[in-house]
Amino acid sequence: MLSFAEASFFPIPPDVLLIALAVAIPKKSFKIALYCTIASVLGAMLGYTIGMFFFDAVGNRIIEFYGIHEQFDYVAQKYNENAFAAITIAGFTPIPFKVFTIAAGVFDINLFVLLFASILSRGARFFLLAALIYRFGPTIKVFIDKYFNLLAVAFMLLLGLGMAVVKYII
Repeated sequence: MLSFAEASFFPIPPDVLLIALAVAIPKKSFKIALYCTIASVLGAMLGYTIGMFFFDAVGNRIIEFYGIHEQFDYVAQKYNENAFAAITIAGFTPIPFKVFTIAAGVFDINLFVLLFASILSRGARFFLLAALIYRFGPTIKVFIDKYFNLLAVAFMLLLGLGMAVVKYII
């Protein structure tokens, strides 16, 4: 439920709950990651709907409430450059995902682009956390908490490098 709300209007990222639950029940880490991914993608669809149909009435209030006007303008610029990359990066990093899901609706981004990028990025994020906890147990929690932003940036750099290599080769 937290993943759903965070992707559209709620400020707390679901990672905190995912980590706590996965540490408590490591055997269910991947199932929890799956639930987080599904809920987050459904929440992204709600954010998209808010942006598409209710931005003037609701979406703008959410942006004002959280004081994220600058981020919203930044998102507009990134969507003009490459919507898929913008959503994928936002879905994996600590950038507020709701800004991107609402903006996707406002800027009439193809819904399938939003869904594919959300599934890819949120799934990668949540399943990576689940895999780390499953493999290393509770000791990894401290490491993840301390270095999450750095790990997210490193992953995105490696992903970008990999995409560049594939593009160059193909």
